[in-house]
Amino acid sequence: MLSRQTLRASRGFAACFVSPQTPVLKNQRVPFSLSSKRSSAMRFIRYETSGRQGLGVALKEDDSIFDLTSFDPSVGASMQAFIAGGEDSVLKAKKAIENGKNVLPQDQVRILAPISDPGKILCVGMNYRDHCEEQNIPVPKEPVIFSKFNNSIIGPNDSIKYPDETEELDWEVEFVIIIGKEGKNIQESKAMEYVFGYTVAHDVSARDWQLQRNGNQFLIGKSMDTFCPLGPAIVTKENIKDPHNLKLWTLVNGVTKQEGNTSEMVFKTEAVIAFISRFFTLQPGDIILTGTPPGVGVFQNPPEFLKRGDVVEVGVEGIGSITNKIE
Repeated sequence: MLSRQTLRASRGFAACFVSPQTPVLKNQRVPFSLSSKRSSAMRFIRYETSGRQGLGVALKEDDSIFDLTSFDPSVGASMQAFIAGGEDSVLKAKKAIENGKNVLPQDQVRILAPISDPGKILCVGMNYRDHCEEQNIPVPKEPVIFSKFNNSIIGPNDSIKYPDETEELDWEVEFVIIIGKEGKNIQESKAMEYVFGYTVAHDVSARDWQLQRNGNQFLIGKSMDTFCPLGPAIVTKENIKDPHNLKLWTLVNGVTKQEGNTSEMVFKTEAVIAFISRFFTLQPGDIILTGTPPGVGVFQNPPEFLKRGDVVEVGVEGIGSITNKIE
């Protein structure tokens, strides 16, 4: 087992909230880290301040948030549109960083989900070998795909609403692929060309509705309101040396529940993208949750489930972590 200190050393982010009256300052350092120890590539965020929303970028070397929307109003506040802009958008971000102005101080920023209304939220079930082992089931022969709705997306510090309709609320940390450009029938060898970056998701699950009711269809059990906390940022693919060798974890009230590594994925990033694109045209800003490691509550002995008041942290090495309270 990794110590909690070791886990925290690998995390890159924590969101914060502050007074909207604080002015924008040049070179003001934010206290929460939008960085990791892996490299200095750009990390894109959505923020809210003084009643407006926008896009920002941060670097490892300087944890300040460069306000892209203020620097160049043509950037707007849509992460999907920004991603669709491709190299032109990245160039604007580089110019904002080089300019060194329009820096948001800590007490003026609320971090939002990096994408709030993707065209598609696609998920891969049973995609970790060790997660299959804890269920005593064979690994799938092809990816098991389901979806979530946009109403499930919330930000890195927003509250998860405990639905009255379930008594079995469970946790799942997930490594998330962000699609960067349109593609259909993508070859596995070309799949990484369609990746913009990565983020973290909590695939909150109502196990009674997922596994016992609704004809064992996943949709209701996975798509209730607030069931997809997302964030805290999109880390560009250049910043992740190997997406298939990343630690990921879940803490509930500070207690480690899940510890895993993306090396245990049955179907890697390239295979997942190639498979999904056989059936759906992928668009910029589409998100793909790639599965969860062992340690979910339903397979504990006895089973464990979340309750109101619990605080859940999920994170992925090199990207960061998000923390949400159950209410």
